[in-house]
Amino acid sequence: MAVSEGRPMFLKAIDCSGETKDKHFIANLLKEVINEVGHDKLVQVVTDNAPNCKAVGQLVEAQFPSIFWTPCVVHTLNLALKNICAAKNMEVNQIAYGECSWISDIVGDVILVKNFIMNHSMRLAIFNNFNSLKLLSVAETCFASVIVMLKRFKLLKQGLQSMVISDKWNCYRDDDVGKAKFVKEKVLDDIWWDSIDYILSFTSPMYDMLREYDTDKPCLHLVYDMWDTMIEKVKTTISRKEAKRKEEESSFYEVVQEILFDCWNKSNTSLHCLAHSLNPRLGITAKNGLVPVQIVFLHIRIQRFMQRG
Repeated sequence: MAVSEGRPMFLKAIDCSGETKDKHFIANLLKEVINEVGHDKLVQVVTDNAPNCKAVGQLVEAQFPSIFWTPCVVHTLNLALKNICAAKNMEVNQIAYGECSWISDIVGDVILVKNFIMNHSMRLAIFNNFNSLKLLSVAETCFASVIVMLKRFKLLKQGLQSMVISDKWNCYRDDDVGKAKFVKEKVLDDIWWDSIDYILSFTSPMYDMLREYDTDKPCLHLVYDMWDTMIEKVKTTISRKEAKRKEEESSFYEVVQEILFDCWNKSNTSLHCLAHSLNPRLGITAKNGLVPVQIVFLHIRIQRFMQRG
């Protein structure tokens, strides 16, 4: 895909079935397209944040000094959300696991309730009698899939509660009475729903930024400011929930902040910094220290632009 001031343009699709998609294979494909378009017409190449794609970016930048490799910001945000909402991936970090494991427990409960209803035609029929919306089976490859699922589940709260206290649900007998009891207890548990609301509230700034950036309009010059503002909103939401003043420490927020910073530091580039600094409305400052030491190297990057004439 090629993107300019107008709409994105489809260039070509390549079937890579059976190929080893290492850095050299992907780099050769990109270089072929770069030469077709003209390297002097390109500013950046955008890929996801996988290690092989990062290596591809280094190969492209080495051959074409005027082109930047930029990892996908939306993919970065999605990885951050996964690291926060899927504590099983953080078992090597006991502090992070201890602070965030409750989120994966809630998500696991929601998935169990959803599957229990959807995996049996009779239960699904009862569900449909009380709900106009459908339960979603969100693919894991979908950006922010956990948040999408929880948002839909929250919209179904009233219908789910009406369902489990109805005569149809009470009269229905299945071979798995234990799960049916578990579903009823969870759906009628106000504390459980409060936990879902809390997850949605502090992840909302991340989800909103992901949606805002996952568009066709130019956003490169806004990334630093959007990221900085997003972290401030996350901190405010967590502080309000924990009844803490902004200056008070929160172990949960510190873990969330570390995850966000770690994802950003692995994916931000000098091009983000350059675009931010050249935006007169924003300048080069940031509250959370996200405008990095790369400012020192801006003149080097500007020279690369100048070399293109």
